[in-house]
Amino acid sequence: MTVTVGTHAAFALATARRILTQLKHDRRTVAMMVLLPSLLMILLRYVFNSEQAFSAAAPALLAVFPFAIMFIVTSITTLRERTTGTLERLMTMPIGKFDLLFGYAIAFGVVAVVQVLVAAGISLAWLGMEITGSVWLLMLIAVLDALLGTALGLLASAFARTEFQAVQFMPAIVMPQVLLCGLFAPRDSMTPVLEWLSNIMPLSYAVDALAQVTHSASVDGTLVRNLLIVAGCAVLAIVLGSATLRRRTP
Repeated sequence: MTVTVGTHAAFALATARRILTQLKHDRRTVAMMVLLPSLLMILLRYVFNSEQAFSAAAPALLAVFPFAIMFIVTSITTLRERTTGTLERLMTMPIGKFDLLFGYAIAFGVVAVVQVLVAAGISLAWLGMEITGSVWLLMLIAVLDALLGTALGLLASAFARTEFQAVQFMPAIVMPQVLLCGLFAPRDSMTPVLEWLSNIMPLSYAVDALAQVTHSASVDGTLVRNLLIVAGCAVLAIVLGSATLRRRTP
């Protein structure tokens, strides 16, 4: 069993290294993934033109922006690997689908960590964002949310045949979560149907966790539950993505 686990880990890490090496040579994509959330946070700060208003909205958007960006980049990148035949060649080797997608998740997870650290650092040190709770807990939630976007992007790529179709999944998967996560209106004030839909969407729990960290320094069972739901949904999306992954697009 130990050998098997080690082999799976080696395949996943080898995949992650390959993806990171490819990204290293694609500087525009890396710049977009790392800098775009920060640029959006800067834009948001001067749209509000008030540190108090910015501090109220920024923590939730610190999760929403990486979530959306990682979703679209991951789904398109994975689809491109399939349409160019890269996945078909890889899967002739003794590598499992889960190992492959887990490797993608590791690679994009590394980028997500850098992305969140840059955006959070700029928001806290320069833009005047203030929170009551732990800064490290804020970053952990934002990273989990970016990983959730990565996992959902991997899942969506399994169902898309072209890059255009992959982009179309964004309004179908990402936008409903953004609208119903409690960012624009309290979830308990929505109609019962919309509140029910909000309760089954993982982004809602990430926003709830960030709201709690913004206004409270306590770590209670509700916060832990929200974090576990976000992490569990990310793992579930990777498992479902590996189950539906095809070698190539017909």
